[in-house]
Parts: sequence; C-alpha cells; structure tokens
Amino acid sequence: MFRKINNWLHLWMGLISGVIMFIVCLTACLFAFNEEIQDLIYPPVKVSHQAKPVIPPSRISTIVAEHFPGEPVTMVTYKKGRAITVIAKKWDDNPMLLFLDPYSGKVLQQRIMLNNTTKFFYFIEEGHRTLWLPWETGRLVVNYGTLMFVFLLLTGLIWWYPKKWNKSTRDKSFKIKWSAKWKRVNIDLHNVLGFYSLILLLILSLTGMIYGLKWFSKGLYWSTSGGASLPAWKATLSDSTKVNSMLRFEQALDQSLDLTMQRFPQAEGYTYRTPDTTNHSSSIEINVIASIGKTYADQAVYFDRHTGKEITKEAYYAASFKDAPFGTKLRRLNYDIHLGQVLGLPGKIIAFIVSLIGASLPVTGFIIWYNRKFGKKGKKKAR
Repeated sequence: MFRKINNWLHLWMGLISGVIMFIVCLTACLFAFNEEIQDLIYPPVKVSHQAKPVIPPSRISTIVAEHFPGEPVTMVTYKKGRAITVIAKKWDDNPMLLFLDPYSGKVLQQRIMLNNTTKFFYFIEEGHRTLWLPWETGRLVVNYGTLMFVFLLLTGLIWWYPKKWNKSTRDKSFKIKWSAKWKRVNIDLHNVLGFYSLILLLILSLTGMIYGLKWFSKGLYWSTSGGASLPAWKATLSDSTKVNSMLRFEQALDQSLDLTMQRFPQAEGYTYRTPDTTNHSSSIEINVIASIGKTYADQAVYFDRHTGKEITKEAYYAASFKDAPFGTKLRRLNYDIHLGQVLGLPGKIIAFIVSLIGASLPVTGFIIWYNRKFGKKGKKKAR
C-alpha cells in the first residue's frame, strides 16, 4: 500500500510540475556559463598593475560628465588587473559601460551595456525565476513547482529501490542498457540518471527555494543557526541632521572608498552604487569583492554620506565570512552553491550536467507514463 501511494504521488506530481521543472532546469543549463560566454564575446579590459593610487570616485564623476553631460553614475567597479568599469545613465535609459584606466582616468573602451548577449541572458534568467510570468505569480509557480520536484526526487528514490537485490536488479538500477529497445533505454535514462543526480538535484532545488519561499528560508536558517531568527533587512541611513555641515557627497564618497581600500588591502575589487543624492538619509555602500567569480566572502561596508564615518550594520549583513556563525556562513554560501561556482569552473560544469539531467527527467518520465497508458499494452487492456 505504501508503494502504491508513493508511486501514485510520484506520477501525478510529475505530470503537474513536469513542464515547470523542464523550463527551470533547461534555463539553468543555458545560464550556467553566462559569465564565461560574455567574457569570450566581450573580453575584460585588462590593465597592468602600477604602484600608485587609483583615481577616486569624484574623478570618475567628472569623466562621465564630460562624456554624458547631466547623466548619473549608476555603479562603479574596481578590480585588480582590470580597467575600472563604470555604468553611466539610469537603468531604464540605455546605460553605457565605460572602461577607465585606473591610474590616469583615460577612457579605454565604451560599450552599450544591454547588448544582445546580455539581453539574452537576462531573458533566460527571467524564465528561470518566473517562467516569464508576472513576478509574484511566477515566483510562486516556480518555487512551489520546485518544492514538488523535491518530493518527486524522494518518491522516485523509493520507486527506484528494488524489492530484492540481485544481479538483474543491480543492472537495472545502476546501468543503462544501450543495446535494448528505445523504450527500455528511456526507462533506464529516467531511473539511472535520476538516481546518480539525486543528491545534487536536491541541493540545487533547496538552495533555489531559499529565494522564493520565505517560510522555507526562515525555517532553514532557524534550524542551522541554533534557533536564531533571520534578521529582517533594514535600510542603512545617514544622519540627515548633518546635511551640508560636514562633507560634500563627492568628498564623503572619496573618503569612504579610501578607508575601505586601506581596511581590505587584499580584496580583489570594490563596487559601489551611487545613492540617491536627493535623499539626505541615503548612505554610501561599498561591496568588498573577496574573490572574483564567488560572492560568499564578499563584505558590505556602509558610510554616512554627510560625515564619512562608518555605520555599524547588523553582523548578519556586515560581518566577515570568517567570523560569521555556521548558519550565516551557510546562507552566504547559498548563491554560490546554487550556481555551482563555489567549486569554480568544475562546479559550474557539474551544475550544468545535473541541470541537464533534471530537464530530461520530466521528458523521460512523461514518455514512460504515455507508453504505459496509451501504448500497445494499454490498448490491449482497454479491449
């Protein structure tokens, strides 16, 4: 009876969530190497290291004003051995990428940010996260479809497990019989590949659900942090009573970046977004890039835009990875684990292969069901 219920659940959950997980897994495959592909088409602008200071943010603002009068500086990234990357203009106004020599400020290259390659990967990412549906609806469909996929993997393992272990069942469970007829090969592809990819598919599914299901996110953090609650995000605010009394915004930004570079001299890079200068409570946020290609050890530092003093933030959001407790470390590793990049390029390759297998499971599973329901045997039973 238990197996009958298990198999029934596996069948119907698979039919309900199959199309959702096919799209989610297939878009994951296409997105896996987006950075490598974009770097291949549009190679990073490299600059040899020199033993002298880099140009400050105020100088960058002047350079942008010379090329795009009246347009804001949206985001700036400093990286070792590379040109400073500047995003100019608002996000909805065809933003431009400027690549500046970090020591002289010379414009080395200029590109349209939203080129066809970037638009393609934005489209793929949107499909992965929302199935191209409206945000709220799409997130629910994707995340509850993923939750259903988790149960599918577990019920599939129970269905896969043989009643008796012998040579025949071992071969069926662990080997694909390529010499058999296509229906048998299809069954083997579903069962064998599903078994070998089970653990990794569970990891990718659970790490993905962190971003869409609040109850799951909070529950997982609670269980991995010794019963601590997940801190709510709060905006970091400057002291608006100090407006125009201490530093101009450009001075505060220059000072903030300089202090950050002194505090984290071994960092691979630094990124800041220009805050809303019309809002006197907005603060300066600088993200310290610990390792290019990974995000878990990045650290955000906040400064008052009127005084230039560092603003203390909750440890969950501002503590170093090394000093964070286990639950916080696991949460900060989540994104890199989900993309496979926690292991570098080999991890991305593994995530790509596993996602491809995940996309194949709804297809092979549907074919198995269709053949059993409407194939020759099904027709004979009907008669």
